[in-house]
Amino acid sequence: MLPKASVIITVKNEEDSVGPLITSLLDQSERPDEIVVVDGGSTDGTVRVIEGFLAQGAPIRLLVAPGANISQGRNLAIENAKGEIIASTDAGVRLSSDWLQRLLNGFRVDDSGPSDPTVDVVSGFFKSDPRTVFEIAMGATVLPGLDEIDGKKFLPSSRSIAFKKTAWRAVGGYPEWLDYCEDLVFDFKLKAASCRFVFAPDAIAHFRPRQNLRQFFRQYYLYARGDGKARLWPRRHAIRYATYSLASIALVAGFWYKLIWLLLLAASCVYLLGPYRRLWPVLRALRRIEQVEAILWVPIVRLTGDLAKMIGYPVGVWWRLRNVRPNA
Repeated sequence: MLPKASVIITVKNEEDSVGPLITSLLDQSERPDEIVVVDGGSTDGTVRVIEGFLAQGAPIRLLVAPGANISQGRNLAIENAKGEIIASTDAGVRLSSDWLQRLLNGFRVDDSGPSDPTVDVVSGFFKSDPRTVFEIAMGATVLPGLDEIDGKKFLPSSRSIAFKKTAWRAVGGYPEWLDYCEDLVFDFKLKAASCRFVFAPDAIAHFRPRQNLRQFFRQYYLYARGDGKARLWPRRHAIRYATYSLASIALVAGFWYKLIWLLLLAASCVYLLGPYRRLWPVLRALRRIEQVEAILWVPIVRLTGDLAKMIGYPVGVWWRLRNVRPNA
């Protein structure tokens, strides 16, 4: 028989999104034994919304920890959770009705069988839940499709993951010194501890992309700053700097050798091939003017994201050089 399962959520100023998330958890085909919510000091009506569910008898435990970052909030929630299996998600998502069941099945010998003691982590998946043309283009540009994922190498986001509490404890929990990319560092710690991962691609968390370029730029700046703090993906960031440096040189050199501009255009098309391939199936549902708008947004989103990363990464590296560098 599978051990008890607790779902943990961290929130801060999520008055509009926390209600639908909790409702989707209560409507799961396999309901959690409890939902542990840590509020990091909301100044809106988030806590009031959660207390409304509590008043209706929902199996929620609410902990208020003003000033707690995401890692601290998650660790606090897990420490107070009664379940031996922890499923994590985030505010701002819409969970498929069988999300938790799909995750928990990963811990079973089969879909209805006994617990498999060899499984430590079950990786769920996530999909874009866009509302506007910009959000459609952004989702296609930055989010890989399931057909692009190698389940054996996939590093799950903590908006859709389940793991044994013993595994969390064995690796020291989420890194509380890190404010962004904390779930990737947690994944790496689990991998380093030889935890066994199982991929559950049908355990879907649908989340809404950022709603404009300014929000998107800030999001990717903070992600890249987190990469720099945690010393993540240095080769990947170095390639990005080198690529844009060479592209800038080629752009200038094209004034003397026009063929270089053609080569630069061809390289840009290859660079955008993946996003346009993901966008193509979605275009059919849009009006002609919206199709054009989505197509034009793709290179703008790609460029904005790359610029945000190139600015944010050195900021994180500088932070790391000036602070005590925890193991990461």
